[in-house]
Amino acid sequence: MPNIKSAIKRVKVNEKNYAQNTAAKSAMRTAVKKFEAAVENNDENAKALLVDAVKRLDKAASKGLIHKNAASRQKSRLMKKLSEQA
Repeated sequence: MPNIKSAIKRVKVNEKNYAQNTAAKSAMRTAVKKFEAAVENNDENAKALLVDAVKRLDKAASKGLIHKNAASRQKSRLMKKLSEQA
């Protein structure tokens, strides 16, 4: 544990940011998995789940949790799955 006051604060801030980033990434992955499960089961609310997954991917990319091209690639694949299902 650091002794300097500013270093102590950095540790606290880093832990807080890590927790928020982890939660956001987890929610993003969960939204993607829910959409993929809905597509597999031919669920009628797959479109709504796609909107939620895309929103979470965009938000993660804007915050720097994932690269913007990675988000774009994932969104493209999700939309392709939805169009193949229809």
